[in-house]
Amino acid sequence: MNSFQSAVSVLGRVLLSHIFIISGLGKAANPEGTIGYIQSVGAPMPEVAYGIALFVELVLGIALLVGFKARLAAAGIALFTLATAFLFHFNLADQMQQIMFLKNLTIVGGLLLVVAFGAGAYSLDNRRR
Repeated sequence: MNSFQSAVSVLGRVLLSHIFIISGLGKAANPEGTIGYIQSVGAPMPEVAYGIALFVELVLGIALLVGFKARLAAAGIALFTLATAFLFHFNLADQMQQIMFLKNLTIVGGLLLVVAFGAGAYSLDNRRR
């Protein structure tokens, strides 16, 4: 991997992880509101779903950011993002929900590139020993 590819790879991880880390911090700051929103769509076990969302967005988001077990982190976030697309944004008659649904699918595409090609040179996965 050349230096340009290495730089682009880390930038991609930063940009992909950013939305999840910021969203996770927001959920951590407002658990009642988040659980209420989860309940509003009829999702089962909203408290458990909240815990899963926090884990995925914060723990896996940070793992993706620093490139630690990046393929696994990206796969977990991709599954979560795909599930949330269908659970929370599948009202395709509503233009805003359609945009959110497509945004989630686009993010899944970026995450799958990390699954396929790894974290890149500037990552904990590829640190020099």
